[in-house]
Amino acid sequence: MDWKIRIATAGDNCMDVYDNIGDASYPGGNPVNVAVYVKRLGGDASYVGAVGTDESGARMMEAVKSKGIDISHMQILEGKTAVSHVKLMGGERVFGDYEEGVLKEFRLRPQDITFLCGHDLLVTGIWGMIEKDLPQIAGKIPVAFDFANKFAHENVDIAIPYVTYAFFSYDEESKADFKLRYNKLGCQPRDLEEEQLKEFMRAMQKKGPQAIIVTLGEGGSIAWDGRTFYTCGIVPCKVVDTMGAGDSFIAGFLYGILKGLTMPEAMKAGAQNSAVTLGYFGAW
Repeated sequence: MDWKIRIATAGDNCMDVYDNIGDASYPGGNPVNVAVYVKRLGGDASYVGAVGTDESGARMMEAVKSKGIDISHMQILEGKTAVSHVKLMGGERVFGDYEEGVLKEFRLRPQDITFLCGHDLLVTGIWGMIEKDLPQIAGKIPVAFDFANKFAHENVDIAIPYVTYAFFSYDEESKADFKLRYNKLGCQPRDLEEEQLKEFMRAMQKKGPQAIIVTLGEGGSIAWDGRTFYTCGIVPCKVVDTMGAGDSFIAGFLYGILKGLTMPEAMKAGAQNSAVTLGYFGAW
C-alpha cells in the first residue's frame, strides 16, 4: 500500500477582507493555507483551530472542509471569527487592522494534542496560540513553525527549541525587528546584509532546528542546515495577489522534504507552489 503524507496544521485562521476592492473576503490564515496547499499537492491534511458562532465561522468551516481537510478537531467558540483587513496595492497585499476574535481564547485540548501527534508533521506559526504546547509534540513528530517577519517576537524564544523546520520572512518591513534579534543573539557586526542574515541563521539553528529557511520575496529563499547554505530563486509568473505566497512555499517545501527531496529540490518545489498561488486573488 502506498504511504500518503499526512500533515497536521494548528493555530490561527481568519477571513481576509480586502477593504479596497468592495470588501471582498476570502478564508485564510497561515495553518489553514498550508493545509489547503498540501492537499493541492496530493497529500492529506488536518486543521485544528477555532472559529466563532458568526456567519464567518460557518463559512470558514465549510470552505476548509470543501477542500478535503480534516476539521474533526475544530472548536466553535462563542463570539466572532478572526478578521484580517487587507488592501491590495499593485498586486501586493498590505495588512491593516487585525481582529483576533475567538482565537484569543483558543487552546489545544489533550485530545487535540493526541490527534496532532498521529500525523507525519505539524505546522503552526507565530499567532497560532500553541507555542507552549510544543514540548508535548516535539520528539513525537517533526514541527515546522512560521515565524513570519517577527524576528523579535517573544514566541521566537518560546518555540525555537522545539522546532524542526523554522521559517522566517525577511523584507523591508522586518528590518528593525531583525536588527533587534540580531543584537540579542550577540552576533558580530557585519557590513553586508547577506552576511548578517547568514550569521543570524547559524545562531538560530544552534538553538534546536534542523534547518532555518528564510524567504526573501522576489529574492527567492535561503536555507541553512548546519552544514551548507542553499539558495533558490523564484519561478517567474504573473502576480495577481501575493496573499498566501509564503504559505505556499512552506507547504511545497515540507511536502517535498517528506517525499524525500533534497534541500535544494524542496526549495524549488516551494517556489513552484508559490507561483501557482500568486496567479489568483485570495489565499485559495
